[in-house]
Amino acid sequence: MKANNYITINDAYQLVEGAKIRAKKYPEELFVLSSYDADKRGYLLYPFDEGRKFNDFGILITESELMYDYEIEKLNVNEPVIIEEAKAA
Repeated sequence: MKANNYITINDAYQLVEGAKIRAKKYPEELFVLSSYDADKRGYLLYPFDEGRKFNDFGILITESELMYDYEIEKLNVNEPVIIEEAKAA
């Protein structure tokens, strides 16, 4: 992946499930952001390599640590998401 596809995390609203995250100090290590665990007060990250997410083990990282030490993949969204509703028969 290109190095310029990642930006600094400025707000917790950027932290969505499925986002690709990398460490600022070690940009070759990629992770996929999973769900927020309210009991442990942190996000689960799983390793990501060659297009595959490894669910063997995950790491728990706090929101503040994510914002200071990690970057998130920049996505260019040009079209709105359209959700189709099921029609009643």
